[in-house]
Amino acid sequence: MDKQELIKHADDSNFAAMVLKGDKPVLVDFWAPWCGPCRAIGPILEELAGEYRERVNVVKVNVDDNPMISGQYGVRSIPTLLLIRDGKVKDTTIGMASKKQLADLIDRNLN
Repeated sequence: MDKQELIKHADDSNFAAMVLKGDKPVLVDFWAPWCGPCRAIGPILEELAGEYRERVNVVKVNVDDNPMISGQYGVRSIPTLLLIRDGKVKDTTIGMASKKQLADLIDRNLN
């Protein structure tokens, strides 16, 4: 399976179904195509999506196209990554993060 296929794209209309009602935790990446750090973190998210595919979903939300959901979660700076489990935000990181930092964020929220 292509790593990019492991990352889903949510929008204002399907966010609740894809993220809040999912059967496993979701790492949500709030991003925009013009954001340099957002583009830089993309390959890291692809790797993590592959490594954690059995336990975590990775979902991207374009903030320019989906202002409602971005506003609902108070996204003011991108990239903002939220770890959502059982419909609740369990962890957040804002700005560029390393693969290790993101893996640690996922790991500490899986138990």
